[in-house]
Amino acid sequence: MPVFPSTEWFQEAADRLNASDSFERLGSCDAEVGVRVGDRCFAITFDAFAITDVAEVPCDAPGDLDFILLQSPDQWRAMLENIKTNGAADALYTLNSLDLQHSDGLATGEDYTRRDLFYRFNQTFQEYFDMSAEMDTTYA
Repeated sequence: MPVFPSTEWFQEAADRLNASDSFERLGSCDAEVGVRVGDRCFAITFDAFAITDVAEVPCDAPGDLDFILLQSPDQWRAMLENIKTNGAADALYTLNSLDLQHSDGLATGEDYTRRDLFYRFNQTFQEYFDMSAEMDTTYA
């Protein structure tokens, strides 16, 4: 049972997305996505038709990420519990609706062109997190 947040949790979600038909239905996705949960940061590499890498990275030097999804641990947990309960995020807990609820947005980044990948490939990122509905998650 993977613990959220952890490299193992993000990798299991990646393995599930890679085994699904999501990329076939939604098309390719090229993005270096950061996820920040409290004082821990993770990088997820979407490369064409697969997630090819998941790694924990230092939050003060996260590398060359296109954008970072930033929520508090409690907000992440609420989102993931909603996904687990409903089998997928309901209207209040999609990445898009959460982005609209945050005053600075859920997806943060210095370069707007790169941050725009969040909107371009939003449904692929949503399916990635929706894969957690099939996972037994515990929380740190």
